[in-house]
Amino acid sequence: MAGIAAEDVDLIILATSSPDDLFGSACKVQSIIGAKNATAYDITAACSGFVVALISAATYIRTGLYRNIIIIGADALSRYTDWRDRSTCILFGDGTGAMVLTAQQGQCALLGMDSHSDGAGQKHLNCYFSQEGLKPLNPEGASAEGSFTNIVMSGQDVFRFAVRAVPATLQAAMKDADVTTEQLDWLVLHQANQRILDAAAQRVGISSERVISNLAEYGNTSAASIPLAFDEAVRGGKIKSGDTIGMAGFGAGLTWAGIVVQWQ
Repeated sequence: MAGIAAEDVDLIILATSSPDDLFGSACKVQSIIGAKNATAYDITAACSGFVVALISAATYIRTGLYRNIIIIGADALSRYTDWRDRSTCILFGDGTGAMVLTAQQGQCALLGMDSHSDGAGQKHLNCYFSQEGLKPLNPEGASAEGSFTNIVMSGQDVFRFAVRAVPATLQAAMKDADVTTEQLDWLVLHQANQRILDAAAQRVGISSERVISNLAEYGNTSAASIPLAFDEAVRGGKIKSGDTIGMAGFGAGLTWAGIVVQWQ
């Protein structure tokens, strides 16, 4: 869709909490697609990852350091799901989506941005390393494989956090962009929970008809949810060139971020 050759890609940012390699998977992507001139690295900001990656990519382009950047949101949270825990196993799915950002003359398509973190809320949503401290040096444990526990979530606490944080970050991004609610054509939010989408839209003052939702199709795909929903909306003819879109990601960390973009 972007019409960019692989060798013209300058940077690849992969937002994921579930890489194939603990040291990161972006370089593997770079090799597979033949982007031999690109720097590549992973970021971990959970379900906010794609929006955070987009902010980072746009900032690189604005400085003139890079011209063509691929941002990817990809997660396979089924790897860390406890299928006996109905509070989490019915929510999460696997997926991936990507977007290409390119330098151009004129106004930047990223009109406004806002991002935050609160490590005090990590207790509400986490997936910890399953062992404490260092591996034992004794023969029984020295060669044991490292692993992570399953996802643990306090649903009510995350819900309360999300319905506060999402409207706030969207409104801050809109203020940064000098855009009003009436000027927004669409909201594309992290697809975590339909009640969160509805509550956030209501608090911002956006009708449900202007909120993109594919949650019923794929579940919560973490960093992949926003690019998946955005791509479907573009291909389905909902989002058109010139539309102004508010996006917000929120999740573990706790992290949350909002942007306003004009689709071109």
